[in-house]
Amino acid sequence: MDVRTGEGSLARGPGKGPLSNLLSPLGVISLALGVGLAAASTGPQSEAELAGRRKEMVASQIAARGVRDPAVLRAMAEVPRHLFVLPGYADQAYEDYPLPISDGQTISQPYIVALMTECLAPGPGDKVLEVGTGSGYQAAVLGRVVAEVFTIEIHDSLARRAAETLERLGYRNVRVRAGDGFFGWPEEAPFDGVIVTCAVPDLPPALFAQLAEGGRLVIPLGDVRTFQRLTVVTKKDGKPVVKRVLDVRFVPMTGEALRKK
Repeated sequence: MDVRTGEGSLARGPGKGPLSNLLSPLGVISLALGVGLAAASTGPQSEAELAGRRKEMVASQIAARGVRDPAVLRAMAEVPRHLFVLPGYADQAYEDYPLPISDGQTISQPYIVALMTECLAPGPGDKVLEVGTGSGYQAAVLGRVVAEVFTIEIHDSLARRAAETLERLGYRNVRVRAGDGFFGWPEEAPFDGVIVTCAVPDLPPALFAQLAEGGRLVIPLGDVRTFQRLTVVTKKDGKPVVKRVLDVRFVPMTGEALRKK
């Protein structure tokens, strides 16, 4: 089996919003998930209203924090995030925090999804591996930006539901597998990009091995009990070139990753 799904948020210091964390990434950490954990009860919204909320989300939460890739911004404005969360949380789908899904997992803060996607420097012809499918939202965003997405989820029930949601929404370029993402998807390697939505203390060797030359691997690295540093690892001449982006907090990778501890 694989790594859980995980999905994260900016690490925040007390009394600080995500933008101030971006400016001061070493602040004391607190998880944004606590905001809005009470399920909302709302009436149905029209497609125009939902599109308007996505547009506002992109403008105020994502572009305002420096995400610039037009393809990423367009994907974030198009993917119906409310269809990837539990029904009781649909009204909160476009707010600036993670939300619970099922199996004790979460769907990431929208900004983190956009930032991690942009960090891949994705191209329209790329093939990308995602570790930690969750509800399928990150895979759906990637599916709007690249040619092929291969996504792995350790929880069978989550993998099944994500596959059903993605198929229902017409994502024919996304393949979902239930399994242990620590080992990647070797028969489909190499990948132009790899994105990991769960925390690990060290870079999983198989994932770097399956990265194409010049490709990027985006991953939360650090103490899985507290916070991590969102990290971009580029393969250059077969060696890792590491760039640290900002502090985040993700749930830990499980499966083989736990046995390696």
